[in-house]
Amino acid sequence: MRFGSVGAVIAAASKKDAVPLLKVGSIPIVRRIVLTLQQAGVFPIVVVTGTEELEVIRQVAPLGVVFIKNKECEKPELFSSVKLGLSYLQGKCDRVVFTPVNAPMFFAQTLHTLLASTADIVTPTCNGRGGHPIILQSGVIPQILAYEGPDGLRGAIRQCDCNKQRIAVPDAGILMSVHNEPQLRQHLQEHNASLLAPTVKISIDKENMFLNSRLKLLLFLIADLQSVRQACLHMGLSYQKAWDMTNKLEHELGYAVVSRQHGGKNGGKTCLTEKGRQLMYAFQQYENEVRDFAQQRFDALFRETGLI
Repeated sequence: MRFGSVGAVIAAASKKDAVPLLKVGSIPIVRRIVLTLQQAGVFPIVVVTGTEELEVIRQVAPLGVVFIKNKECEKPELFSSVKLGLSYLQGKCDRVVFTPVNAPMFFAQTLHTLLASTADIVTPTCNGRGGHPIILQSGVIPQILAYEGPDGLRGAIRQCDCNKQRIAVPDAGILMSVHNEPQLRQHLQEHNASLLAPTVKISIDKENMFLNSRLKLLLFLIADLQSVRQACLHMGLSYQKAWDMTNKLEHELGYAVVSRQHGGKNGGKTCLTEKGRQLMYAFQQYENEVRDFAQQRFDALFRETGLI
């Protein structure tokens, strides 16, 4: 089941080490990372949860992300969260961006620079030191998932037989972590400036909205998981709300988007119809094209004229 060209994993599970709700500026760091990734056009974004799970979901579910719970969150094993996220995205994207939630200050432009590389594994560096985010081609994910040795993701990357590239970037944020809060706050103004971008909330309406980005994510998850209930658990949405959204969509369109199969030996399942799949991918393409155009016009009218 293909989602998009570039997906992402944010590891935010460890109850000992992760602080996803730490505010730097006016927003929690988990939300800051999601906004940075979305500015670079990343979809889907998987947040591996554990610590403060319900509040993390409340903070970023409206942004349209996927949640996976790490049941081992009592043990501060970052690599277990890496594996959970990569396992879910395997086969869904050409490349995956990985970052721990405790590294929230990299720029979207840095991500664009890293994604321009064709290497299998891309690591940013600043002043000779490696940082986050790390870019992984889908082809190396099985090697990383198979790794059982010491030193976590670093050890897995070291043993990968593939093309690796370290790219120097003028972004000290790739090295910053929550363990140095004063440094994060000193970098805040610069990072906020990097987030400056047009925000385009795309929906399709008649008298009321019936298709938007969050419903698109619901359709992707139904197609992938073949269960509305599981889709809801993965995106922080109530089961009743999901059916209300889906039924309204079908009513407005005049055709079936989901196919419901009840009962049977293996239980019921819900899939997308062929027209439902076409609608899902068409809306995703429409979003991408509209956002690209909005960015181009924003740059021409505001950045290049010095008005912003």
